[in-house]
Amino acid sequence: MSDTLLVSDGLDRPESGDNIVLPFTLDTLDSRGRVVRLGEVLDSILARHNYPAPVARLLGEAVTLAALIGSSLKFEGRFILQTQTDGPVNLLVVDLDAPDGLRGYARFDHDALVKAAERGETRAGQLLGKGHLAMTVDQGTHMDRYQGIVALEGGSLEDVAHTYFQQSEQIPTLVRLAVAEHTRKGDRRPHWRAGGVLVQHLPAHGQSMMPDLPGDGNFDNPDTADPDFRESDKWAETKSLLATVGDDELADPDVSAERLLFRLYHETGVRVFAPMPLEERCTCSAERIEAMLRDNFSHEEREEMLVDGEIEVVCEFCSADYHFKLHEFEGDNVHDHGDGTADQTQH
Repeated sequence: MSDTLLVSDGLDRPESGDNIVLPFTLDTLDSRGRVVRLGEVLDSILARHNYPAPVARLLGEAVTLAALIGSSLKFEGRFILQTQTDGPVNLLVVDLDAPDGLRGYARFDHDALVKAAERGETRAGQLLGKGHLAMTVDQGTHMDRYQGIVALEGGSLEDVAHTYFQQSEQIPTLVRLAVAEHTRKGDRRPHWRAGGVLVQHLPAHGQSMMPDLPGDGNFDNPDTADPDFRESDKWAETKSLLATVGDDELADPDVSAERLLFRLYHETGVRVFAPMPLEERCTCSAERIEAMLRDNFSHEEREEMLVDGEIEVVCEFCSADYHFKLHEFEGDNVHDHGDGTADQTQH
């Protein structure tokens, strides 16, 4: 790719690497979106718990999806993606502590996972089963939370993301997710990495260039589908070009986000913006755990938690180990520690 072409497409800087979100626009196609590339950040999240490969891959997709959606927040706060289902992987939780901190955790039934693997049922939808996916925007103690909930009916995280945008926001959206293990020369083990793209049809200046989606965003629902609905040619082209990218290309460490976008949209034109860095960062702390124990449990309940004279709490995200003596809570008043109680359900 020549320097002239890079500059003409808005890239007057070195190509970005891993652990970034790259915003872009397709001006002539009335679309814009974001690309996520995750390397060490994702590998740290997954390798810490030594998840079985199918679980690691599924949590990697959830982390990538949370980064794609949560990175659009324009304020400090948290974006939380959580699934609760009846499948072998019955819980996924990913936090994006805006603007750049990621953490994730998966809970699974080992025996059910083994049986699913023996049957060859290791696709995302088969591992998740049925339940729901919730996406929560938490702007802090003094602001109301926003939560969108979508049913999971045996489909992939890509499928449920499309359903969310169709039903909740009625914005034509396409999401691609890919997670892979990559071995570099000299490595003792493979490393997890991921790539993802989210693109939306959002005409310039807010002027609609295509009809509204059907009432509930479901084109197959005869009660709400518009028989005269015609998809924009520009959006059809945007989708068809993105459909040409393979999972291996999305997660390839040698294909930068800029290079990927240029391959897909160089004929129509693509404009990229400054990449936003991502890092693995857990929000747990001794102060937050202490506040959770003080504010949510009575003295008698804390006594019942004692093991060898201490209360032990282990963070499910980062595995940090916290120890407290009972006398540390004596005579203290209740303190307001912001979102400390939010961590309660996750530790």
